Amino acid sequence: MASTTITTQGSLEAVITEARTIARQAATVRFGEVGDRGACGFAWVNIYEHNGKKVDGRSKLGKMLNRIGVRKAYGGGYQLWNPSGLHVQNIDVLEAGAQAAADSLRSFGFTAYAGSRMD
Repeated sequence: MASTTITTQGSLEAVITEARTIARQAATVRFGEVGDRGACGFAWVNIYEHNGKKVDGRSKLGKMLNRIGVRKAYGGGYQLWNPSGLHVQNIDVLEAGAQAAADSLRSFGFTAYAGSRMD
């Protein structure tokens, strides 16, 4: 895991944009393999910590995440909903994007996990 310090909203936006770009690429590849005919569902990424520090509504990073549209998660932390941005229903496609985004965020020092549920 990298120890990347994120001190500005611009640097955080760049990290989130990269995670979304990687998610879209992974989901697009998966879509090419399976199409949109599988089980319906949703996928997201939950973000809990950055470099070992909790990310919540009182933290500087939590406030920056909120300002760029990443919302608080019900169970704590923050949630990046459908990071691939693809408008498909196939849960396999959406999960591929969410996993890629979580992997990208972890490379920047975040504790991040992909989540999903069937519809």
